[in-house]
Amino acid sequence: MTDTAGRPLGPGPGAGASATGDGLARRRRRRWLHGGSLGAAVLLVAAAGAGWAVYAKLSANITADDAAAAELARYERERPTALVKDAQNILLIGSDTRAGDGNSKYGRDLGSERSDTTILLHLAADRHSATAVSLPRDLMVDIPGCRQADGRRSDPVFAMFNHAFQVGGSACTIRTVEKLTGIRVDHHMVVDFHGFKEMVDAVDGVEVCLKEPIDDEAAKLRLPAGKVTLDGEQALGFVRARKSLGNGSDTERMERQQRFLGALVNKVQSNDVLLNPVKLYPVLDAATSALTTDPELASLRGLYQLVRGLRDIPTEQTRFLTVPRESYVYDANRDQLVEPEAEKLFARLRNDQPVRVSPENSQKVPGADTGSGGPDGPSPAPTFRGNTAAEQTCE
Repeated sequence: MTDTAGRPLGPGPGAGASATGDGLARRRRRRWLHGGSLGAAVLLVAAAGAGWAVYAKLSANITADDAAAAELARYERERPTALVKDAQNILLIGSDTRAGDGNSKYGRDLGSERSDTTILLHLAADRHSATAVSLPRDLMVDIPGCRQADGRRSDPVFAMFNHAFQVGGSACTIRTVEKLTGIRVDHHMVVDFHGFKEMVDAVDGVEVCLKEPIDDEAAKLRLPAGKVTLDGEQALGFVRARKSLGNGSDTERMERQQRFLGALVNKVQSNDVLLNPVKLYPVLDAATSALTTDPELASLRGLYQLVRGLRDIPTEQTRFLTVPRESYVYDANRDQLVEPEAEKLFARLRNDQPVRVSPENSQKVPGADTGSGGPDGPSPAPTFRGNTAAEQTCE
C-alpha cells in the first residue's frame, strides 16, 4: 500500500531495521546483565568458598587435646572453682619433644617429653590487663597420681615441676598447677620447638636488645650487642640458652623468655602484621599448626573468642613475671616457692586483682605485707619482679 505520493505506507525497510536493531541491543544488554550478575555471583561464591577453605584449613591445623580433657573430667570434683566471671587462666606449655618436624637436632628423643617452659597467663575479666607468670621447671612441687601414656597410673610424688608433663602430659601439668596455686585453669596450649620457630619466622623475626654479645656454641648462637632481629632458629636458641648466658640460672633464662615474649607481642600487635593479610595469614597458619589445645579452643572460632579482647590491652598492662622462688633448701640446683609472697600472687590472680611488676630486685611493696586496708585505705598492690611488654631492655 502507498500514499498519494507513491510512498509505501507502514514500516519501511529503514524503520524495520531500526526496530530490529533496538530489540537486538536490548536482548544483548539483558544477556550481558544476566551474565554479569551470574559472573558476580560466581565470584562471590568462589570468594566465600576460598574464605571457608582458609578457615577450614586453619581450624584443621589445631590439634585437640581430647585425652587431657577426658582425664581432667575424671578429677572435676577436686579442681578449683573459678571465682570471677569472665576472667580467664590459660596454661601455655612449651614442650621439649624431639619427635616433631625438625626437632631431632635439639637432642636425643628420650622416649618422653618435658615442659621446657610453662607460663600461666591470666586475662582480667574486663580485658584491660594480662599477667603472664613463669613457673620454673626445676620448682619442687607435689605431683598427683596421673594417667600415663601406657594407661597405668603413676604414684603421687614430690619432684621437679617439669616431671608432671613427662609422667602424664598436659592433664598432669594442669592438675599440678591447680594444686600448687588454687587457680582454675580454663584452657591450655602446647607448642613444640618447630612451632615456635615457625611463628617467629612468620612475623619476619623479632627485634630484641642485647647488652652484651652472645657466643653460645651449644645453642649455635652468635649475636652482636645492641638491637638484633632474631629469626626463628636464633629466637629458639635465645630463649633456651642457659649455662653460657648471664649467671647461667634458670631464673635469668625465664626473664629472657619474658622479654622476648614482650617483644613478640609488640610485633604481632603492630599494624604491619594485623592489617596486612599477606603477613597475617602465615602468622595464623604457623600459630595454628603449632598448637595442641583443649577441645574448646581447637578451632579458629574458639581462639578468636578467647583473644578478641586482647587487641585493646595496652602493652604497659601486659605483665611478665616469675613466681617468687628461691633455691631449694636441700638442693641448690632446684627451686622452692618464697612464702608468703607466692600465695599473695596466687590469691590476687584467683580474685582477678591487679598485680604490679618492676625490674627492681624486689618481690613486694613495703607496707603491703598483709594486703589488707589500713586507716588510710587499701594497701597498694604487691609489686613483683618482672617487666611489661612496653619496656625496652636496652637504650
